[in-house]
Amino acid sequence: MQGYRILLVDNHQPLRKSLSEFLTKQEGIALVREAANGVEALKLFREETFDILITDIIMPLMDGYTLMEELRRQVSPMPRIIVTSALSRDDFVTRAIELGAAFYMVKPYDVQHLLSRIRDLSGQKPRISQPADPRRSISIDERLGSLFLTIGIPAHIKGYQFLRQAVKMVIQQPDIINRITKELYPGIAKHFSTSASKVERAIRHAIEVAWNRGRIETLNTAFGCKVCTPEDKPTNGEFIAMLADKLSMERSA
Repeated sequence: MQGYRILLVDNHQPLRKSLSEFLTKQEGIALVREAANGVEALKLFREETFDILITDIIMPLMDGYTLMEELRRQVSPMPRIIVTSALSRDDFVTRAIELGAAFYMVKPYDVQHLLSRIRDLSGQKPRISQPADPRRSISIDERLGSLFLTIGIPAHIKGYQFLRQAVKMVIQQPDIINRITKELYPGIAKHFSTSASKVERAIRHAIEVAWNRGRIETLNTAFGCKVCTPEDKPTNGEFIAMLADKLSMERSA
């Protein structure tokens, strides 16, 4: 082998660029390509062969888990996979390992440590490669991404983006939840250049996807109490309000 061919997938462009520049200069690495999400990554896999995939989990259009699932269906041989994420919960790590990740590195990490993991890829057992920095604050987008993945709302459906925007708007202006059809939906629609009715339908679809995947107990666990039952699906407003309340409490804790 002339050197590793690496695909780096992360929607944080400055981090992705700096990491790509660093890896490109290293001995034993022949090529580094970049993608901002799973959709772009799959397109590159159809055009080229890569030995190693380094991917984040929370990304727009297609998250890292879905990317790994699609690679198992579409690509042979599979690349060796390193997951890098700010999410350090055991269930996220376990799912990544089950989908084929060789290493799970918690952000922020040292680039030399990542380089060591690349060079270590020789069939070793999966492992968690660095404890999370307790001083690092998790953004609302990251926390929402974590919750959505937990309860089974995939990143590629429109309702994912609309629901995330809705929760952020309610956190910033709590009383807007009482004007959901007059202000909240139109505000989201304006942000995404669509209609309020499409926003409402897409959010409803996102909630139905979670229910159809049977993630009710997971949702109750995430909220720390029994907020839902299989027979008691919340309305759009109730679901948005629950998420906003949970994140607001976490921020103030």
